Amino acid sequence: MPTKPLLLLGLMSGTSADAIDVALAQISPTHPKLLAHTTRPLPSALRAEILRIAEGAPASAAQISQLNFRLGQAFADAALAALRQFRIPPSRIALIGSHGQTIFHQGRPIPFLGHPTASTLQIGEPAIIAARTGITTIADFRPADIAVGGQGAPLVPYADYLLYRHAKLGRVSLNLGGIANITVIPANAKPAQLLAFDTGPANMLIDALVAHFTHGRQHFDKDARLARDGRAIPPLLNELLRDPYLRQPPPKSTGREYYGAAYLEKLLRLAKKHRAHPNDLLHTVTLFTALSVVDALHGFVLPKTKIQQLIVSGGGAHNPLIMAQLAAALAPIEVLPSSHLAIPEDAKEAYAFALLAYETWRHRPSNLPNATGATRPAILGKISYAPPR
Repeated sequence: MPTKPLLLLGLMSGTSADAIDVALAQISPTHPKLLAHTTRPLPSALRAEILRIAEGAPASAAQISQLNFRLGQAFADAALAALRQFRIPPSRIALIGSHGQTIFHQGRPIPFLGHPTASTLQIGEPAIIAARTGITTIADFRPADIAVGGQGAPLVPYADYLLYRHAKLGRVSLNLGGIANITVIPANAKPAQLLAFDTGPANMLIDALVAHFTHGRQHFDKDARLARDGRAIPPLLNELLRDPYLRQPPPKSTGREYYGAAYLEKLLRLAKKHRAHPNDLLHTVTLFTALSVVDALHGFVLPKTKIQQLIVSGGGAHNPLIMAQLAAALAPIEVLPSSHLAIPEDAKEAYAFALLAYETWRHRPSNLPNATGATRPAILGKISYAPPR
């Protein structure tokens, strides 16, 4: 820890690419602290291009390059707007940690040009962020883990460990962004005892269905209003729960390349097969989101680790149908939103990348090989220095 408090910003744009989350963190000699957070929506045209390319649509090198730099501008704008809102001059911020925007992730090696290859690509050019804000920026955290045999995900478990480790309580930190991921933190755990992986889809499929059925007028199911107007279709739900990804043992990670446009088409075909109305399909897929998490816990966690609390963050924590299903299926485990532990649901991942940036700046590794499958620890990220003042 530093001898005096440092202020850092964390920037995060998730799989849904709907907004940039900004967290203001203080790193002090005693402990890290989240001071403030805000969210800035991405311009609709920019979001559409991100989703188009992330779904695998044809794109030239020029388009990807231009998108990388345009998105860097958007991240810089979000950081500066947040600092104005927080009434803090950029000169007071020591570092920015930016996750960037994932447009491709292949955590497990697959054959490519004669060699097994894993790769990941996050864009949002950090040199632009550093130049426009005047703040040294650390970004592109995932490749260093892949370079030492990991899947490059999940990376948030390091922050989960700092925030949620408890001497007597076994906890699971669940983040429900576009994809659902968990960090398992046994009571009084050491870092090597953590387990973390992506359990499957979270908001991604729900958001895609809402956008499809409303012809783009809505992008998410606020308070599960549409889903609650429907009913569950048990045969459809059972078919979804046979998804092969759910059976894969950890370490594992997934994203839009699996649960994207092709999966949406699969859902629409299944709805037709089971004669499910739009709201019925939304209700069933919302339950599938919750039950895929439950399935992962029962299959890979609870037989080995005693858990007392499930701490939920991300946009899915605001979905009452998901939260109710988790609570019902996991009793007597206490299911509670992360805000009950002083970390707002929409701030945790941005906060985590501020913490990861600090570790990188201090030349310390912050991947957890037990979570990512890496062969050894790695110092994550790439540093873009601010221009001289």
